[in-house]
Amino acid sequence: AAMRSRAEVDVTLQTAKLNPAELLPAVHCLSFGPQAGGGECCLLQLEPGLCAELEAGHSLVIRGEKDEHAVLCSKDKTYDMKIADTSNMLLFVPGCKTPEELNADPASCNIIHSQIAGFSNNYWELRRCRPKLKKLRKLLMEDPYDGPDSQKDQTSTFSKYTTEDLLSLIQASEEEIFHQLQVIDACKIEGYWRILNFDYEMKLLNHVTQLIDSESWPLSKVPLCPCLEELGSLEPREMVEHILVSYGRKYVDAGEVFFEMREDKICRAIAQMLLQNAVKFNLSEFEEVWQQSVPEGMTTRLDQLQGLALVDKSSRPETIFLLKVEDLPEDNQERFNSLFGIREKWTEVDITPYIQDLCAEKQTVGALLTKYARSSMLNGVKVYNSRRPIS
Repeated sequence: AAMRSRAEVDVTLQTAKLNPAELLPAVHCLSFGPQAGGGECCLLQLEPGLCAELEAGHSLVIRGEKDEHAVLCSKDKTYDMKIADTSNMLLFVPGCKTPEELNADPASCNIIHSQIAGFSNNYWELRRCRPKLKKLRKLLMEDPYDGPDSQKDQTSTFSKYTTEDLLSLIQASEEEIFHQLQVIDACKIEGYWRILNFDYEMKLLNHVTQLIDSESWPLSKVPLCPCLEELGSLEPREMVEHILVSYGRKYVDAGEVFFEMREDKICRAIAQMLLQNAVKFNLSEFEEVWQQSVPEGMTTRLDQLQGLALVDKSSRPETIFLLKVEDLPEDNQERFNSLFGIREKWTEVDITPYIQDLCAEKQTVGALLTKYARSSMLNGVKVYNSRRPIS
């Protein structure tokens, strides 16, 4: 293409009835380069924080298997990726100068010939989302760890997962994955992440609580070394330590490692053990058996069972049954459908533990209920039911 001269530009401005005095003196003459095909380039819109991460040399990773909607992860956050169409064609011009840069450089008051290297009609938009962590537990529960003597572990055909495997399979950032591994009490055994089989976990916890009882140690000061020495002949020392880390808070006093046992978590685990073999349990009988089953000096309270068990106040006598939040669907609408299938009307107090984890950043349980449920009054109490018929 012939290069335009300044005279031609001035004639064009005159024809377009534009006053050159109102425009910057510099003129960009654009032409398409030989490689300016569309579709080879993708544009990604980043918030300033993510830009700063890339500029600092960190990387962003796109995660997801073929059947999953792609997400983009930084070191500690997860974003949904959506294509946004734009009515204006976006042109890529290498070395393009902005009006501010031209203003600062008075020598640029002439014609600048620029070649377009590519173009696009859309860009990827990022929206912060909840990490998709449900799959993490599901993968590790394919083959829970039964202990060193288990024959099943030698013959198991299930995959085992390393940190690298989890980073490629789970749609969440590295920090979110590591935090979740802690939440679900996973531990690394021979380089693979594993979840302990619940019965094996209870067996280990029982060994520890019986030892605390027989040694008359205060629950707030359980020494690590004597525990490992006493129980090392019964179970692997790293398993004993894993249980102390899972059910206690570690601290150092006078150079020695101690654990303060977490009453709420121990009471909760024992309740799960009692409830998992019954469809429903008479509430007052359960409370009695539960208090008798926990270590001496611990007090059971129903609020320790949030997101684990539900009390049915409408039955006579009142009953309690196991309902674990981690067994419910991850998708918001499916979660509500599932809850309204279990119980038609919920009070906010009862439903909160089962939807709390769905709240996005700065979102409240109230906002979720407004969107997915309908409220009404029942005997002077506000209750929520489904907005749509539940099949």
